[in-house]
Amino acid sequence: MNPVLDAIYKRRSIRDFTADPIERDTLIEIIRAGTWAPSGLNNQPWRFAIVTEKDLKAKFVELTRYEKVIEGAKALIPVFVDRDAMYHELKDHQAIGACLQNMLLAAHSLGLGAVWLGEILKNSDRVRDLLGLSKDLELMAVLALGHPAHRNQISTRKLLEEVIVFEK
Repeated sequence: MNPVLDAIYKRRSIRDFTADPIERDTLIEIIRAGTWAPSGLNNQPWRFAIVTEKDLKAKFVELTRYEKVIEGAKALIPVFVDRDAMYHELKDHQAIGACLQNMLLAAHSLGLGAVWLGEILKNSDRVRDLLGLSKDLELMAVLALGHPAHRNQISTRKLLEEVIVFEK
């Protein structure tokens, strides 16, 4: 099978992690993959934080109902859009989505598990303040990463006939 399609079809959101740490070089590689997403005018509006320090990571627990995921993750990567680098809001937000998908696929291909946390956006200002970042950075998601405790997640998709709305 094609390795890219294989990764797309096998990647799952992982919420349970082992106690094994993640090397910094691996986190950097995941971020590098994110930066290779397409963006309008190649403006690359994404910005990243890396949170591995236990006490700081614990402060994220208070900002989401997914506290067990945060507690178990060995690293968090908050992903921001730099409002000063934006040229078109919708296109730039789409670029961040592509960036996040690249990162999820990279984590999967490197043997890690990851989940895209969006519910934490209700506390985006608190996340930015916790990290001491500029108001020009708007939180788009937090990726929680770790070594998967298991890979028995099952998922289904709608039939293609249900999602293709026009063909001629």
